[in-house]
Amino acid sequence: MSDQEADGLRARLVQAGVDLLTEEGVQALSLREIARRAGVSHGAPRRHFPTHLSLLSAIARQGFADLADKVAAEIGDHHRTDPRAQLMALGRGYLDFALTHRGMFELMFRHDLLESNHLGLRETSLPLFQVLVDLISRAQPRSDLPPPVVAGALWSNLHGIAQLWRWGSLQLATGADDVEPLLRATLEAHLGPASR
Repeated sequence: MSDQEADGLRARLVQAGVDLLTEEGVQALSLREIARRAGVSHGAPRRHFPTHLSLLSAIARQGFADLADKVAAEIGDHHRTDPRAQLMALGRGYLDFALTHRGMFELMFRHDLLESNHLGLRETSLPLFQVLVDLISRAQPRSDLPPPVVAGALWSNLHGIAQLWRWGSLQLATGADDVEPLLRATLEAHLGPASR
């Protein structure tokens, strides 16, 4: 098999995994089912991904790439506006991705995948995190806390909102039927009130 054919098969296996994840969720991601959907023998994935975790990591990497594209498009719509508006757009994009790509979001942050760090999975979120740091630096240039610390706190808060909203806990506790007020409160908590 040529390198080009091998790359094509790897891409097909990853796409079959993404499709399966979208349709049936994380619990359906078996090597056998991914191979079946990709139209190859059940042993074929092992020739390109030595372990199940390495294939799942490749699928999760695709999720991080898709999330980065979504966020770039969201904040790109606000490229001439202030960094706070871009942070709101980033937050909306992150939460929308988490709520509309539930299986992928769950896979991307699975502890065993991040712990194994196949294909440098942990590092795949760093460019998106740097966008967050840069926006915070511009939105709050004289904070007492370094921008990466504020970015880490904001990311943690966004991730928590996404998880708790997915589980229905925030709706129950707050009576909210829209995540937008929670996003605004999060930005105010980390950046201070918006100047009027």
